[in-house]
Amino acid sequence: MERCDWAGDDPLYITYHDTEWGVPERDSRALWETLVLEGFQAGLSWITVLRKRENFRAAFAGFDPDVIAGWGEAEVARLLDDPGIIRHRGKIAATIGNARAWQEVEAEQGFARYIWDFVDGRPVQNRFATLAEVPADTDISRKLSKDLKRRGFRFCGPTITYAFMQAAGLVNDHLVGCPCHDRVARLG
Repeated sequence: MERCDWAGDDPLYITYHDTEWGVPERDSRALWETLVLEGFQAGLSWITVLRKRENFRAAFAGFDPDVIAGWGEAEVARLLDDPGIIRHRGKIAATIGNARAWQEVEAEQGFARYIWDFVDGRPVQNRFATLAEVPADTDISRKLSKDLKRRGFRFCGPTITYAFMQAAGLVNDHLVGCPCHDRVARLG
């Protein structure tokens, strides 16, 4: 059995694939961090974000949405000067706005519950044999994207939300020939 082709041979990517990607995440803050990082990945490769993830965590106060929600232009300027992260004004501003939107969802029902309700609380177990079969988005990711936007979130289009769903384990898109597929399926 071979791991999913996209993991390549970079040790950081392999570790991420083998230990994190597709593992069901049920912590509200961790889910929000994943969604934010997927937004920063837009137009770039995931390995770029993965290599900068620890810098992002340091720069964004451990992705504490309650802290980030209070940020303003001074923090945006600070982040735009930080070479350790992806310096994109729109994505940085969206993260601050998304923290505020997260607070509303968290207070209303809990962000984790809100997210997991889109898959009825259980990961979708796909059985793709090749990367060519894996979709860029789905009906569920389109619904999630639309609802996130309605709630004020940005940088959360259907492709980003599907990548988020894959990363956070709402869907199991490890290929059936990958040793992680069955292990992740048992976690659901």
